[in-house]
Amino acid sequence: MKTIATLAAALLSAAATTTAHAEGAGRLDKIRETGAIVIGHPESSVPFAYLDASQKPIGYTVEICQEVAKAVQAALKLPKLEVRYNPTTSATRIPLLNNGTIDLECGNTTNLPDRHKLVSFAPTTFVAQVVLMARKDAGVDPNNPATFRGKAIAAQAGGQTFRLISEINAKNNYGIQVIGAKDTGETFLMVQSGRAAGSANDDGLAYGSVASSKNPDDFVIGTKGLQLAPYGIMEPKDDPAFKKVVDDAVIELMKNGKIAAIYEKYFNSPIPPRGINLKYPMSDALKRALAHPTDSGDPAAYE
Repeated sequence: MKTIATLAAALLSAAATTTAHAEGAGRLDKIRETGAIVIGHPESSVPFAYLDASQKPIGYTVEICQEVAKAVQAALKLPKLEVRYNPTTSATRIPLLNNGTIDLECGNTTNLPDRHKLVSFAPTTFVAQVVLMARKDAGVDPNNPATFRGKAIAAQAGGQTFRLISEINAKNNYGIQVIGAKDTGETFLMVQSGRAAGSANDDGLAYGSVASSKNPDDFVIGTKGLQLAPYGIMEPKDDPAFKKVVDDAVIELMKNGKIAAIYEKYFNSPIPPRGINLKYPMSDALKRALAHPTDSGDPAAYE
């Protein structure tokens, strides 16, 4: 009887140890074991995350994540850390993060309260405003959604802009056809080809798309924002150890001016592959976010 009791106690102890180990395991353990960190990124979100002439991922958020990777390497005291890249879309980014394919999603993902049920976010590194963009000859006013009545607006499927313009359309009975696109590049092509009268997108992406086009003067971007949209690097949910390392790294980049320097590189300087310059000064909302780091998904926190 004593033997059975002793065996039972041993099994319970082993189970508890196994459970504790499982619960304690996270991305830091995975990164330590594999010697690699995987960055997920969109491929056409100029200037946040896109491909250069050599098909290498570059951009404002990609570069911030590269700096974060250095901090992860230092935290784990690894002599070397390989940085791998994996393309994402609005439809795949959360599943790829949650199934462990990528460790961070580094692009232009809006930090929405609803998304906190599935993922976590690092402190906000960009504050966008959703705007409309159109061809100048489309006969619409990008500052007035009502002028798109009965026409089509393209927006990234599964993204906040798609939901927002759909809500505005339904609320006001504009009869707008909201067309879903797989990414920023396809959204712009729909407008460029005339398939859509305009697009709904975040201002940084809209300026990047227009500036990258062959004839930027053919397009007009609205100045009236429909909604503020804080961007954050997406992190796995319920992994506090990994989140702390990433968040601390992002906050340090804010404090030492590195993020501001990366911003100038991608928003106010010629960028590859074509040497375009967005000439897009940092907004007051982003200046406040960098001075007072927060991972809040509430747009009011950035006003």
